[in-house]
Amino acid sequence: MRLVLGIEYDGAAFSGWQSQVGTRTVQGTLEQAVSEVADHPVSLVCAGRTDAGVHAAGQVAHFDTGQQRPQRAWTLGVNSNLPGDVNVAWVRPAPSGFHARFSARARSYRFWIFNSPLRSALLRQRAWWVRRPLDVVPMQQAAACLLGEHDFSAFRAAECQAKTAVRTVSAISVAREGSLLRVDITANAFLHHMVRNVVGTLVVVGRGDADVAWVERVLRGADRQDAGATAAACGLYLRRVDYPDFPQRPASPADSSLLPLRSLTD
Repeated sequence: MRLVLGIEYDGAAFSGWQSQVGTRTVQGTLEQAVSEVADHPVSLVCAGRTDAGVHAAGQVAHFDTGQQRPQRAWTLGVNSNLPGDVNVAWVRPAPSGFHARFSARARSYRFWIFNSPLRSALLRQRAWWVRRPLDVVPMQQAAACLLGEHDFSAFRAAECQAKTAVRTVSAISVAREGSLLRVDITANAFLHHMVRNVVGTLVVVGRGDADVAWVERVLRGADRQDAGATAAACGLYLRRVDYPDFPQRPASPADSSLLPLRSLTD
């Protein structure tokens, strides 16, 4: 039997999702907790591996087990074995042929920028602090250049192992909410550091150091050296993973709009 988990975590104290010997990771922490309830070693497969410091409100993973337990027993049992910075929001039986990574048709990320001349202690591990004023209008115009299917080589990390840099961005937006800027992006899949490199490039435009046409040239040039710096991991949140054959899933206890983050700057 294959079970699917909805997972949320504060990535600040984790060295990313993927298990690594001698390091605290989300995968390693969860596998230990799930194995306790399953009474056998469990291997989790997630929708998208996140880097150190990256958060998630809507991560999805699956595992296989022969144990028959009520869904409530899985969630309560696993969470009782987890630390406070990672949580299983729901457990559901997997549809036939379901795979957390390969069945996903889209992933959605949200990136928060704290745009203020003064730093915030409360947002230190929740948003990327950018001191200089940012103009949202040219940032949104530049973001629109990235819609559609493109070679995103200019926005991939040097260590990215993807066979191709072609990805399809179906939605991207930039909006201001007081001193916070919100960048939302949805694509069929993402390259290593792609969202953070896109955000870092948009910030160059928002500061007035480059125009919208520059982003188009960076995209066409397919050279990482031409794009902006990589934005800090603390501002990035995996919000949602969409599956064509698994449409109805309960929401996370933490609203994916991340309202508590916004309220800190009200």
